[in-house]
Amino acid sequence: MPDTGRTDGASGVDDASGVDGTDGVDDDMDDTHGMNGTDSADDLDDTTVMYVQPSVAGAAKILVVGPMGVGKTTLIGTVSEIKPLSTEATMSRAGARLDMPVRPTKSTTTVALDFGRITLGGELVLYLFGTPGQQRFLPAWKDLARGALGALALVDTRDLEASFDAIGHLEDLDVPFSVAVNSFPDSVLHSEDDLRSALDLLPHTPLVICDAREHKSSVKALISLVSHLIETVSEAT
Repeated sequence: MPDTGRTDGASGVDDASGVDGTDGVDDDMDDTHGMNGTDSADDLDDTTVMYVQPSVAGAAKILVVGPMGVGKTTLIGTVSEIKPLSTEATMSRAGARLDMPVRPTKSTTTVALDFGRITLGGELVLYLFGTPGQQRFLPAWKDLARGALGALALVDTRDLEASFDAIGHLEDLDVPFSVAVNSFPDSVLHSEDDLRSALDLLPHTPLVICDAREHKSSVKALISLVSHLIETVSEAT
């Protein structure tokens, strides 16, 4: 597996997906509309509401899952072509007694869901639903999974064990998914084989490297998932 610390155009984003033909899909779908990963919250407040384009021929509900602090809210905010819905709340001392410990820099958490929308290739709309990361929100997590075509599971190599529950829930609910390793500045580097073994992934499950803060990197992670879903449907039929 390529150096997991490199996400800016590194081959690991394209080559580690394990999906044949991903590059071709990338060329077709990377024509995203109305998205700018560098927009600030103030800029988004002034953005005109963007309706689904007439060229759109299909839509899919996609979950973005993972433990608390893995980057779900960041990824959705990075790729969304509309002002994303976020239910971030400041963590309290009461919540700290219930939730797993997080890093000192983490002061907020999603308490309901995140929501965003991205159009791929002008023809396919993905409605992105970010799930809360805490175990106590599992009932809401299961409700959000209803009708989902697939899921992108974000993991953090600094604490792989924290991702086990989210991946297990997807397997229990029979939701197809791909895995994206979110690269942090102090991420621990592992080979692809070691990551697949640690996460107990099936050979056909895509595994990519991404940076949730970077628009192109995050879009490529979603394209890898869509390619996997298309391939899964094709094999079933």
